[in-house]
Amino acid sequence: MSKRFGQNFLVHRPSRLRILDLVQASVGANVWEIGPGIGSMTALALDSGLALTAFEIDYGFARLLKRLFGGRSNFALVEGDFIDTWRAELEASPSLERALQRGPERIFGNLPYNAASSIVASIIEGGLRPARMVFTVQREGALRMTARPGTKDYSAFSVLCSSAFATKIAFDLGAGCFWPAPRVQSSVVLMVPRTDPLEDGDRAGFSAFVRAAFSSRRKTLRNNLRDSEAEILPEVLAELALRADVRAEALAPEELAEVYERLRRAAPSADESGSRLTPCQRC
Repeated sequence: MSKRFGQNFLVHRPSRLRILDLVQASVGANVWEIGPGIGSMTALALDSGLALTAFEIDYGFARLLKRLFGGRSNFALVEGDFIDTWRAELEASPSLERALQRGPERIFGNLPYNAASSIVASIIEGGLRPARMVFTVQREGALRMTARPGTKDYSAFSVLCSSAFATKIAFDLGAGCFWPAPRVQSSVVLMVPRTDPLEDGDRAGFSAFVRAAFSSRRKTLRNNLRDSEAEILPEVLAELALRADVRAEALAPEELAEVYERLRRAAPSADESGSRLTPCQRC
């Protein structure tokens, strides 16, 4: 085991069965698992008849998984960092749009605590929209993923998650469900695509705008934006009947999307200047 990968394996079988039920995948469904580790969830998924592609970053566990499941026709293994490898699984398609359309029907995983936000951000910003995603994450991360405006956990990551998915905490897991037992509580998060995703055509631009808006929580929205946007912002806020000194943490994702869209329309050259923060995986 490697500490740098934040490995805590879910060994409580009833909890694993609850997670698999939450995935709601039918026999033969194309499913991705992130971070299978020793294969405890993998075995259940394969026995259920799912067509499983597992992404494992740890070379030692990848060898174990090959030995355990390599002979199964419904199992495929991708070695390496999920963020760096998942797109390659779709490259056989003649276009990215078609590749995303034939992407996984479900994604689940017990995500490393130190990389969970990066993994989820990569999926959303990359345009993947599986019908359901089920992730086990640190409780603190789950609260950020599901936070609402005005709460202490509300952040740019909260907006990113809710801009594309309806996200909720399904249930919590105690430390005793894992080996080795972590010092923190964990939660299982369910993500289902929104029927009206925000800024789906410009996900990277919107994500960068939101990160800038939340870059300093104590500052107003205007003070967090670059000069060209801050100059136009008072007029945009007035049109939306929002206070001039509003902070990003007080705005719902839909309001932030409306502000972003109006700023973009008012200054169409803004995206060409290259001065806005570029999309990143850390939220």
